[in-house]
Amino acid sequence: MAKKTTSSALHESGSEKSAVSVNSDAAEKFKARRKNILSEEDLLTQLLEGNKAALGRAITLIESNQPKHKKNAEILIEGALPHAQKSIRIGITGVPGVGKSTFIESFGTYLVNQGKKVAVLAVDPSSSISRGSILGDKTRMENLVKEKNAFVRPSPSGESLGGVARKSRESILLCEAAGFDVILIETVGVGQSETTVHSMTDFFLLLKLAGAGDELQGIKRGIIEMADAIVINKADGDNLKAAREAKMEFKRALNLYSTKESGWKPKVNLCSALNNTGISEVWGLILSYIKQTKENGYFEHNRREQNKFWMFQTIDEHLKNRFYRDPEIKEALKIQLKAIENNKTTAFAAANELIRKFEAS
Repeated sequence: MAKKTTSSALHESGSEKSAVSVNSDAAEKFKARRKNILSEEDLLTQLLEGNKAALGRAITLIESNQPKHKKNAEILIEGALPHAQKSIRIGITGVPGVGKSTFIESFGTYLVNQGKKVAVLAVDPSSSISRGSILGDKTRMENLVKEKNAFVRPSPSGESLGGVARKSRESILLCEAAGFDVILIETVGVGQSETTVHSMTDFFLLLKLAGAGDELQGIKRGIIEMADAIVINKADGDNLKAAREAKMEFKRALNLYSTKESGWKPKVNLCSALNNTGISEVWGLILSYIKQTKENGYFEHNRREQNKFWMFQTIDEHLKNRFYRDPEIKEALKIQLKAIENNKTTAFAAANELIRKFEAS
């Protein structure tokens, strides 16, 4: 009897060919996906050409908390840096409900119509409970988003100081490298966010409301000292009279303070972002400030001091990340937290023990 030829089930069913075909298809799909993933060099090239999609991807990269993205982000920032530093950076703050988004859309649209390229970095509050963020500024600024020479980027504030997005500083540099000559940075209007935004902008604008019961609150020393201008928004209709009265109150308050280091005396203006009134006057005021501070040397001095400040901030952030990512510290932290819960140690003693362990590692 003839000997039977034995074959594997794979060969008999013809599946060997199918498996090769499947693997080949997968490889082709992988190659196609790879083509869509831009290298840092390609991304930088498109960014410098003013490609808004590339700018969005670049900001996403630097906002990433993934360690593997850190080096790529650094390469991107280094490549963008020689093309940055050429914009006017304007910080805009105010309590929730003051109309920041409406003002920014009206102001940004005006600037675009004046031939400017405007980037808006709007920081959305993150929930301290769920860590979620609505990121609704693109919805609130729907007209500005459609402008060819405008870029709106909402970013979650996360747990960064005062609610300012952790990478806002780097995002400003990327926007400048992409050719945007006016950068608007909106704060969430709470906590220490004003201080942080003030440390990365050339001009600091405080939006206020009249008749909201916060006129006296607005005369707090800290915020007045930071503000280069106070703009009373929603100065229209029945609120116009109250807005004019508030303007006088704020002007009197500003007279109590000595002249700023910049030599600039803060101004008070009225506007209605909804009706687009007073917007051009705000821009004229900012241009006057920029002209004065460039002539007296303060503009460049301020930029240099800000760069020094952000060097220290970067060091602080790096050391903090190293501390909390250390495997031994992670385990020791659990033990110390448990000890604090059981009243077996104090917060200060626990902190000292963790620092000692970190320094010894």
